[in-house]
Amino acid sequence: MNDIEPRLVRCFSAVFPGIPEPQITNANVETVETWDSVAMATLVTAVEEEFGVEFDVDSLSNLTSFQSILGHLKQLKATQ
Repeated sequence: MNDIEPRLVRCFSAVFPGIPEPQITNANVETVETWDSVAMATLVTAVEEEFGVEFDVDSLSNLTSFQSILGHLKQLKATQ
């Protein structure tokens, strides 16, 4: 489980290459100009593929930051 954060950082780096890596953990929809619906769909796909999970459509509206996605992944992994 300790590898979740670095793997998520890689997903964010791939989708948002303009964010310096040290700032990724603070990224959210309000601080990242390019975080629009297309970027969100790309990010969700990248994260689902990386972690072998599938996000519930209802949970997507709550996944608006690196930290919220990280927390959601930790919950998903804990129940697997």
